Amino acid sequence: MTQSLAPAVVPKAELHVHIEGAASPELVRELAQQNGVDVTGLFAEDGAYAWSDFTQFLAAYDSASRVFRTPQDYTRLSETYLRSIAEQGAIYAELTISPDHAAAAGLSYADYVGGLAEGIYRAREATGIEARMIVVGVRHFGARAVEQVAAQVTARPHPLVTGFGLAGDEAEGHPANFARAFRMAGEAGLGLTAHAGETAGAESVTAALDFLQVSRIGHGVRAIEDTAVVERLARDGIVLEVCPGSNLALGLYGALRFHPVNLLRRAGCRITLNSDDPPFFGTTLGEEYEGCARTFGWSREQCLDITRTAIGAAFCDEDTRGHLLRAVADAAGAPPAPA
Repeated sequence: MTQSLAPAVVPKAELHVHIEGAASPELVRELAQQNGVDVTGLFAEDGAYAWSDFTQFLAAYDSASRVFRTPQDYTRLSETYLRSIAEQGAIYAELTISPDHAAAAGLSYADYVGGLAEGIYRAREATGIEARMIVVGVRHFGARAVEQVAAQVTARPHPLVTGFGLAGDEAEGHPANFARAFRMAGEAGLGLTAHAGETAGAESVTAALDFLQVSRIGHGVRAIEDTAVVERLARDGIVLEVCPGSNLALGLYGALRFHPVNLLRRAGCRITLNSDDPPFFGTTLGEEYEGCARTFGWSREQCLDITRTAIGAAFCDEDTRGHLLRAVADAAGAPPAPA
């Protein structure tokens, strides 16, 4: 029998979590009242977020995002989330941030990033967790909007903004439409990632690799539908930001045992575990690690290797990477804590 992993046993790293999607219902309700924002219909009777399919999820996400109106609101959000995953054993996280959502709430890019950065600094001071930010364009807002986001990021560099990506509805816009935005971000030295192979099939992964020059793929799990794509991911060392709980909640797979994360890992793909939008999908980073270890029989060392992969692929400076890898090495050499 595989030993269940207590959340703090294994140091964890997260590369794929949308910061507004990490807001708890309690925080959103509180800020909605404080800031006078109508969130009618956002919550179910049990207090959880109300949605039933991907389109409704996107609408709920947008609605929840509108309660964040000031830099201080975002400071609270990033600090709260990072403290919560530090308690689960996380030593590093990359927060996916969307200037379009901040702008919709009347917040400038500089204030948005500044507020989030303050929360990152506070969480680091309190827990030691390191974090960076990945700015994303929203593909269903169109190519011009994504290019405007890229222009904002490159014109106003920030030491904690280290990546650029593409999120939103995969059914909207071929990756070729966003090549110029990604070229701008890449030339500015930002790490590149893009959502693909989640709600669209393996061909979306191929298109992202062909046109966006990414080193990582957000999700990417539907690559399993095409052996040639899996082989390409493994051969080229492309890192997959896998979010099993999200995929289950959205109905891509009926149960974790049917999820392809372990098949991808066994095929030589570099996989990481992430929570995506945790309170929307009823998961946590700790549960992602524990659930996969229990379901697929992963050892503690294999879970540590998942974290090493994430840190190796992180969009951070080499000094930080070295510090994080030493922390994992120290944990690997220590006896496991009781479950």
